[in-house]
Amino acid sequence: MLILNNSFTISGFSFAEEGALTMKNTSTLFLFIAVMAIACSSPIKGIFGKKTPHEQYADKLDDRDLDKTPEGRQWLAASQKALINPIAIDLPYRQQGYFHADKARALGLEFNAQAGERISFSLNRKNDPALMLYTDLFKSGSSKDPVLSIDTSSTQFSFDIAETGKYILRLQPELFRTGEYSLTISINPSLGFPVTDPKARVESIWGDRRDGGKRKHEGIDIFAKKGSPAIAATDGVVTGVKEGGLGGKSVWMKVNDKDIYLYYAHLDKQLVEQGQTVKKGDVLGLVGNTGNARHTPSHLHFGVYTSNGPINPLPFVNKEMQSAPDLAYRSLSGYLKVIKKDKASDGSILIANTLLVPLALQTKGYIAELPDGQQVIVPLNAVQLIKGPVRSNNAIASSKDVGSKRS
Repeated sequence: MLILNNSFTISGFSFAEEGALTMKNTSTLFLFIAVMAIACSSPIKGIFGKKTPHEQYADKLDDRDLDKTPEGRQWLAASQKALINPIAIDLPYRQQGYFHADKARALGLEFNAQAGERISFSLNRKNDPALMLYTDLFKSGSSKDPVLSIDTSSTQFSFDIAETGKYILRLQPELFRTGEYSLTISINPSLGFPVTDPKARVESIWGDRRDGGKRKHEGIDIFAKKGSPAIAATDGVVTGVKEGGLGGKSVWMKVNDKDIYLYYAHLDKQLVEQGQTVKKGDVLGLVGNTGNARHTPSHLHFGVYTSNGPINPLPFVNKEMQSAPDLAYRSLSGYLKVIKKDKASDGSILIANTLLVPLALQTKGYIAELPDGQQVIVPLNAVQLIKGPVRSNNAIASSKDVGSKRS
């Protein structure tokens, strides 16, 4: 045993207690130095080739046989666990997060998103811009290939949802790294609004009954002053300029680089030709009430089609941007102590005096780790923050008490 006069801490990780550095702590120190060498000598600044930053870091652990250490195996297992057992959240969303250095962790956040939405993320590392958070977005049920992998230096990024369903955002720091960050997720339209009239309004929506229930509305109706410009919602090519039928005077355009076609109907005038290249904001025609809309106020019927047929266009052009509410700051560097018996988000019974590891703060409560390693949301009024690291395990309930009981 090597005796030191004082304990010391690096990046939040304590290597000695009460002046003693044990053989176990010595091996951990050497592992820590090796891991830091990966980060310092070969910084990962973005996606290189076909590998994501997360995969590159895992490869570096493998190259140095660190993936065979308990800590390395724990880091790899945590990355998969975050995708298997994510925390369910609702968008828009905001959280204040903290990763502790006592063991490897990752956090998965699962949310629903609709085709046509642009999900915008803001990730800020508080007081530590060097903190690397490997950030990947997955379609739920697919843990191998992320649909989006973020450069580790990025703070703002977005993703256009092509398929309605559940998605998982995974956050994971390097081994032995500790740090605080904030995350916000907002919902925006992926296309521009197709009418310039500032008073234009959406009144008839996707799925509304038509012809006494014989058919359903395959688009949205945007009511606007007659003659208002109907504009290209994005860059593309005009694929059709037609007249007649239910849509009256209409224009079709294909969106560049996507399997999406936009349909503009009931126009008073068409101002483009088939095959014409258009930019976002170019005028395609003027709002009117031709076709089967001749007895209704002037409006644009706007539709979105893919090779599989029509889909709801409102998420593509919804002007009502949805942002997350503000969140009061609380320090997460300590631990949480359960002050009264309560339920966690997964139904686990929280026993008084149990110590939990706080991972994030959100409007519904704390995202915390139970003693058995499960991550859940616990109510704000069920716990209190304890300053400083908790070293004793005497007050921690076993998984028999926490994480296994259901009411």
